[in-house]
Amino acid sequence: MKILTIAPLVFLCLLAVALSAQGYAYDFFYFVQQIQDLVSSLQPNWASLACPSSDSTSFWQHEWEKHGTCSETVLDEHSYFQDALNLKSMTTVLSCLKSANILPNGASYTLTSIKNAITACIGHVPWIECNKDASGRYQLYQVYICVDHSGTTLIDCPVFPTGACGSSIIFPTF
Repeated sequence: MKILTIAPLVFLCLLAVALSAQGYAYDFFYFVQQIQDLVSSLQPNWASLACPSSDSTSFWQHEWEKHGTCSETVLDEHSYFQDALNLKSMTTVLSCLKSANILPNGASYTLTSIKNAITACIGHVPWIECNKDASGRYQLYQVYICVDHSGTTLIDCPVFPTGACGSSIIFPTF
């Protein structure tokens, strides 16, 4: 019986040493600890869409490493995600579009009408990113809303990502 109890502990220790040697264990577990109290808010508001998506922690770590670290002199992990949740509640893009009768129903809308609806709602010009569906038609992919360096105030985007949309955009169902 002791062998069965010790074996998993030895395995976990070896795994922890192996992961530490890769520089992964401390960072990941530190990251999880920093956002633990936000998980119940993050899961419904910023979940991974990858399947299976029962745990979005790795996705959030990726988001922090790719986007959050550029402001880490002002925002730590917790502040970054808390501010993102606060901004999301202030900028309900779907509500902005719905108020202009722009719905995720597979219909086609003009790029101008989408931008105008969001601008009227949040007071700042967004960047709209499109991709193409299986038929080669432009469809709404992402809406970029920019914030200042503190991560708390919306601003007009100073630089727009590359990419283009046609003048007519499909708003796919989801």
